[in-house]
Amino acid sequence: MKKNEYEKSVEELNLYAKHYYVLDNPITTDEVYDRLYHEVLEYEAQHPEDILPHSPTQRVGDSVSEGFVKAKHLSRMWSLEDIFNREDLEAWLKKTYKLDANISFYCEPKYDGASLDLVYENGVLVRGITRGDGNVGELITQNVKTIRSIPLTIEHKALIEIRGEVVIFKEEFEKINASRMQEGEAPFANPRNAAAGSLRQLDSSITAKRNLVFLPYGIGENSLREKLLHEKMQTIYKMGFRKPPQSAVCRNIDEIEAIYQKMHQERDSYEMMLDGMVIKVDEMSAQIDMGYTVKVPRWAVAYKFPALEKITQVKDIILQVGRTGAVTPVAIVAPVEIDGAVVERATLHNFDEIQRKDIRIGDSVIILRSGDVIPKIMKVLVHQRSGEEKEFVKPTHCPICASELLQEDVLLKCQNLLCEARVVNSIIYFASKPCLNIDGLGIKIVETLFKSGLISNVVDLFSLTLEDLLTLEGFKEKKAYNLLRALENAKGCEYWRFINALGIEHIGEVASKTLADAFGVAFKSVSKEAIIACDGIGEEMAESLLEFVRVNRETIEKLESILAPLEPLQKEEAQENPFKGKTVVLTGSMSESRGAIKTLLENLGAKVSSSVSKKTDFLIYGEDAGSKYEKAITLGVTTLTEEAMRGMLL
Repeated sequence: MKKNEYEKSVEELNLYAKHYYVLDNPITTDEVYDRLYHEVLEYEAQHPEDILPHSPTQRVGDSVSEGFVKAKHLSRMWSLEDIFNREDLEAWLKKTYKLDANISFYCEPKYDGASLDLVYENGVLVRGITRGDGNVGELITQNVKTIRSIPLTIEHKALIEIRGEVVIFKEEFEKINASRMQEGEAPFANPRNAAAGSLRQLDSSITAKRNLVFLPYGIGENSLREKLLHEKMQTIYKMGFRKPPQSAVCRNIDEIEAIYQKMHQERDSYEMMLDGMVIKVDEMSAQIDMGYTVKVPRWAVAYKFPALEKITQVKDIILQVGRTGAVTPVAIVAPVEIDGAVVERATLHNFDEIQRKDIRIGDSVIILRSGDVIPKIMKVLVHQRSGEEKEFVKPTHCPICASELLQEDVLLKCQNLLCEARVVNSIIYFASKPCLNIDGLGIKIVETLFKSGLISNVVDLFSLTLEDLLTLEGFKEKKAYNLLRALENAKGCEYWRFINALGIEHIGEVASKTLADAFGVAFKSVSKEAIIACDGIGEEMAESLLEFVRVNRETIEKLESILAPLEPLQKEEAQENPFKGKTVVLTGSMSESRGAIKTLLENLGAKVSSSVSKKTDFLIYGEDAGSKYEKAITLGVTTLTEEAMRGMLL
């Protein structure tokens, strides 16, 4: 992989992640995402100087929806490293055994649904929080209470976080889609999307009708005394939670491989969708000692099932134009059912791929799908050609505005800023959740507004009137009022959202936050040197920003005056105290959640770490401190009770 290919791959992965996690409308398969992700990971390992700040490897999870109140998890919800075959498993076990050779493994299904965090206090369900970005999620407690497989009360009275997956069983999924089609609504793409969409309904009565099922897979903050994970999970099941259809404690690779093959062979017989098996170190003390990388726990891995393949025929290749002008080919294929979903499109990424694979209109092809809507063409069945297949001719002009296309690396781009597709897609992006999150301003409405002549750019959105909207087909007063209210609510947005919404090429969410924190409103006037000095922003990104501002300064300033975005508040430096600038580790049960104590210490200027090392200044402990306490004693780290810590702050 070359540098330009790496950069394009990062953009593709972020687009896929947006559709998957934010829009609940996947546009590629798990297999394609996983493969591209690992290619990016391999490139970054070889070229750490090229790592882009918005690469998906630099983050866990994705954005929190603005439709719900945000809530912090008591402890972080981590993603898992993926493996795909026995060779990968051997490599992971080798790394794990180096950390601790005297361990066993707890194996259970990897459910294909939506992750959920439940918090119980004094035996009562007090919060239900979506995974969000792993640290902060959406508070959906009312919806959670409608799920019959989630107990409203449990006998365990201590504070506990129970993590699991919300799924819709296959049979129920078919009933829901049949009902939606009868009512003229679009069917859900697959059970996972149905579960995620149902869980995030603002109207909890809709959630209640969907027969969601919660399947626990782990524990966050807790004071359970069991020393083995599978024993802790048995305790959870006894509290009234549903058991997995299959699980096992394994001692070696052969036992792990055997249960994996059994789950894989029997996956169709399960009531819910699975996409693999999760392997976790069973000994809790070993989990604590192994700790985490920046992104994943070292003591767990997801062993993914092979993706699903089918043969179909390429009926046509169409062209799509994005907001940056990139022209992307998409294969239209003969409808084929794969794992309960009818597939009619396949991603082609770029024109080089068509040439490399020699894909022709009329070809029989093998397509790959793993729980998503749009598959990838993996192979052309050349031996089945009849001679009537047609070679695809690479376009020279934009399919929308007929402007001449520019070749830019592997991309073909329309340079016409007034091209309808570019304008419409830039407005759609402007209104999307990672940007201004303008509720109700979806693709069809933007297209209708543009074609009617009511808007020709994003600035025009804020000149729309009730009278304008009522002239459009399908708009009644309530719908029009709601859209105008959503546009008004976009004002006073966070400044990074304003920058992100501008759609500057190479400047995504992470870079927008960096620029907002560093410069605020002055980002329009800073030098290239100042931009590059920001952590994670390179020369290409800086040049893209400077060029965008040069060409669009008037539009930026108009939008700024309309939206009045809020500049980030500058954090005050902590006053001198015993913990300022110190590295602190927390362990054991305390008088309040460790998350709250972590926030307290961070506000005091401390760095709170998850693992004990020679660089640790203080270990603060409560009841059942465990192996971290023992390690701190061995290393000579200063240990403090919670009471002693609070005494130092008086």
